[in-house]
Amino acid sequence: MTDLSLLWLPILLSSVVVFIASSIIHMLIPWHKGDYPKLPNEDKILDALRGQNIPDGDYMMPCAGTREEMRSPGFAEKIKKGPVVMMTIWKGGDMGMGRSLVLWFIYTVIVGFFAGYVAGRALPAGSEYLQVFRFVGTTAFLGYSLALLQLSIWYRRSWTITIKSIIDGLIYALLSAGIFGWLWPH
Repeated sequence: MTDLSLLWLPILLSSVVVFIASSIIHMLIPWHKGDYPKLPNEDKILDALRGQNIPDGDYMMPCAGTREEMRSPGFAEKIKKGPVVMMTIWKGGDMGMGRSLVLWFIYTVIVGFFAGYVAGRALPAGSEYLQVFRFVGTTAFLGYSLALLQLSIWYRRSWTITIKSIIDGLIYALLSAGIFGWLWPH
C-alpha cells in the first residue's frame, strides 16, 4: 500500500499532461471537427427556439409527462411521426471556454486522484513501472471513457462520437499511467 499523500505529484502532473493532450486533440487535430454537423435551416430553428424563452436545461421532445401518457396512442404517434429530439439549451452570450476548461482540469485531477487511490491501495512504494501502469491506466480509462457508452445506449448519441471520445479517454489513461509509473515513489 502506498500513501496517497506521496502521489500528489503524479496526480497533478498527469492532470496537466491530459489537459494539454486534450487541448491538442480538440484544437489542433481535426479528429473531432465533424462531430456535430450544422442543421439545415439553422437560423430558422434558432429563431423558433429563441422565441420560446426556454430556460437552461436538458429537454426531450416529444416528452410524456406521465407513464400513462407515454402509453397513449397520441404519444406513440408523435414518436412514430418524429423527429425525436434530445437537446441541451443554454443562454447565448459569451462563448468563452474559461469555466469549461477549469471544470475539465478539476475533472482530470479527480480522475488522477482516484487512479492514484486505487493503485496506492493495491501497490506498495517501489512497485514496478508496469504494475503501476496497469492499475492507473485501467482506473483512468474507466474514469475517462466507459460512462460515455451510456450516451449512445440511452440517448442515441452518435456511436462515432462516442467511440472517438473513448479513444481520447484511452490516450488520456495511457498518458496518466505513464506519468504515475515514472513518478511512483520508491
